Amino acid sequence: MKSPATTSAIRAADPVVRCDHGQRRQAIVESVLADVFHGRIGAGQHLVTDELARRFGVSHTPVREALVALAAIGVIDLVPNRGAIVRQVTSRDVREVCQVRRALECEATRSACGRTELSELHRLARELQKLTKAPARSATRFVARARDIDSQLHDLIASSCGNTFLASELNRLKILFRAFRDVAWERHDARNDHHRLAEEACEHMAIVEALIAGDARGAARAMSSHIRSGMRYWSRSMPKLNKRSSP
Repeated sequence: MKSPATTSAIRAADPVVRCDHGQRRQAIVESVLADVFHGRIGAGQHLVTDELARRFGVSHTPVREALVALAAIGVIDLVPNRGAIVRQVTSRDVREVCQVRRALECEATRSACGRTELSELHRLARELQKLTKAPARSATRFVARARDIDSQLHDLIASSCGNTFLASELNRLKILFRAFRDVAWERHDARNDHHRLAEEACEHMAIVEALIAGDARGAARAMSSHIRSGMRYWSRSMPKLNKRSSP
C-alpha cells in the first residue's frame, strides 16, 4: 500500500525569510492555499513541517503557526499522530464559506455606513470607474489593480464597522475568500477573459455609492448581491478539487 503523498511533490523553495514573523506565517498560508486550490496539493496529502520549513527557508515555528491557521479555516485537518492532512475542498465548501461571508460582510457594511471616510469612498469610486470596462486583451496590471481595489474596499468596510470582533473575524477569513478569488481570476486571466472583473467593479461601485449616500440598507443589499454573484463565479471557476495524489 502506498503511503500518503507529502509536500515533497510540490513546488521548489519559495523563501520568505526576509519577511517579519507575521508576514512569514501569512506567506506560507497563502502559498499553501494556492497550491491546494490549483490542485498542486491533493486531498489526503500530508504537509510535513520539515519540508515546508526547507521550502520557505524558515524555522519550524512559522510553519506550525501557518498549519494551525489553515486548520482554523478548514483547509487541513491536524490529526494526532498523523500530522497535517489536506481536506477535500468542494464546491459545497465554497458555497458555505460564501454564506458565512455574506452574513458577516452585510452586517459590517450596514454598520460601516456613516462611519467610513467619505474621501476614501470617493477615491475608490474613481478607481472603480476605471475598471468598469475590461481591456480588449489580457492585461496583468489590470488584474493586479482589480485585485488591489477589491481588497481595499472590503478592508475599508471591515475597519470602519465599529465592531472589533466582527472586523477580526473578517480578517481571519479573508485569506480564504481571497484564495478563492485569486484562483478564479487567474483562470480567467489565462483565457484573456476579464468580463467578470468589469462586472465585479460595477458591483463594488453599487456598494460604494450606497455608502456615500448614507444608505445602509442599500449598501448591505449591494454587498449581498456581490457576494452571491461571487459565490456562483467561484464555484464554477474552481478546479475539480481535490483527489488524493499518488507519491
